[in-house]
Amino acid sequence: MPITEYLERNARLYPNDISLVEINPANQPERHVTWREYNLIESSAAEKYRREMTWREFDVKANRFANLLFTRGIKKGDKVAILLMNCLEWLPIYFGILKTGALAVPMNYRYAADEIRYCADLADVRMLVFGPEFTERVTQVKEQMNIDDYFFVGKQEETPEYADNYAQMVYFCSTIVPPVEISDEDDAAIYFSSGTTGFPKAILHRHAALVASCKAEQNHHSQTRDDVFLCIPPLYHTGAKMHWFGSLLSASKAVLLRGVKPEWVLQAVSEEKATIVWLLVPWAQDILDAVDRGDIDLKDYRLSQWRLMHIGAQPVPPSLIKRWEKVFPNHQYDTNYGLSESIGPGCVHLGVENIRKVGAIGKAGYGWQTKIVDENRNPVKQGEVGELAVKGNGVMKCYYKNPEATAEVLTDDGWLLTGDMAKEDEEGFIYLVDRKKDVIISGGENLYPVQIEDFLRANEKVKDVAVIGLPDKRLGEIAAAIIEIKPGMTCTEDEINEFCEGLPRYKRPKKIIFADVPRNPTGKIEKPRLREIYCGERLVEAQTTH
Repeated sequence: MPITEYLERNARLYPNDISLVEINPANQPERHVTWREYNLIESSAAEKYRREMTWREFDVKANRFANLLFTRGIKKGDKVAILLMNCLEWLPIYFGILKTGALAVPMNYRYAADEIRYCADLADVRMLVFGPEFTERVTQVKEQMNIDDYFFVGKQEETPEYADNYAQMVYFCSTIVPPVEISDEDDAAIYFSSGTTGFPKAILHRHAALVASCKAEQNHHSQTRDDVFLCIPPLYHTGAKMHWFGSLLSASKAVLLRGVKPEWVLQAVSEEKATIVWLLVPWAQDILDAVDRGDIDLKDYRLSQWRLMHIGAQPVPPSLIKRWEKVFPNHQYDTNYGLSESIGPGCVHLGVENIRKVGAIGKAGYGWQTKIVDENRNPVKQGEVGELAVKGNGVMKCYYKNPEATAEVLTDDGWLLTGDMAKEDEEGFIYLVDRKKDVIISGGENLYPVQIEDFLRANEKVKDVAVIGLPDKRLGEIAAAIIEIKPGMTCTEDEINEFCEGLPRYKRPKKIIFADVPRNPTGKIEKPRLREIYCGERLVEAQTTH
């Protein structure tokens, strides 16, 4: 059963129930009104503070867009790209593409113009749907892309001359379900890797993978029709969308919050009665810090219905969860591990019943298998470090048009090599050690940055930290810690070095750098960017000295 049929089922069984809500905190009026009251104020969609959509409206909008695509010659197997910020139009556009049998190609909203062109060419994109935030970038490379049609999601008067206005065109299209036969084995979507080794790779997924992620998410977090999921991360990423798939399967409401300020998150939970919130590590830290500083009084919000906070997309410091438990003692906590090649989070899952194992990413998720292997792809002994491999219906079909890269990570019997170094304890719980390519080899010793980062985050003055390897003539590499200090606090290198005495000597950072720690929209530390900044400076300095 392809994923589009779940939307049609919800529209048929629960036509008047709210499916999606969009919250734009930046548009909040000065006078104090609730978001529901504000929804009645006359304004354009782009200026609304709160918009909502029923399941019937969701399905109708998807059908209209699918039928619009047919008028432009889009057919089964074609590729249609989406370049939008989170908004109420995002998911109906995505499902409209799927209903034609075409492939949805979501793009990272941080892509520069040349990355948009590169990804569009790589994925053989025929049509691009984009928002006003991207007009300048798309215009720069329009003549270099082999794209037939452009649809603009925004105000009519802001529509570029080379594009059609989405709202104006889709309004007149048929609401009939497209007569396209889709199977679980059909290609469904192309997502892009994080591009940590250069330009992104195109990841091809089948409809079966999308459905597998639905079932895993709903199994892990037990969503019912009474749940409300607060979604903050970007929908272009597999993480946010696949967590939302649990709401699709349970026919429950989801809220798209366009902002990450702690007060906005808590207000959304309070006003929309959210029960499940997926946070990234920095956002959870920001909420706790705001509470600690007294900037936020939890008594001002209705939070009793909030049952689950879960984190994914990156290693989670145990110290953060211990802090969270003190502030929110009644919350269940969970973490999911995954990657875009495994259709996002869920191939490894901790489980709310295993909070005693905070620090582990968990065990094989629903419908998944895991193993840890050595360089020859043979299983290692329990407790030894090796590369994590996963297997299940959510594994990608391939890297699109890149058989060499596919062969490097996909085995003949269906195992996906994740590139993450991990180990398993005596109870079978898996712990991430680090990215295979992030391991620092210093004087013959393997240093795993995640272990050092987790240690440093326990310092009460440290807001965030990233550890990278810097070139060293004697040791080959040394560990450098880029440390972001909490607002209003001061810290010295001597203080950090003294704190690090709790680490084995060989694991202690040899260089301390106080600076902001950059993270991408899904919360992952941008280590390639840090290496470019600090390794480049170091190399230049070494060459000059020599």
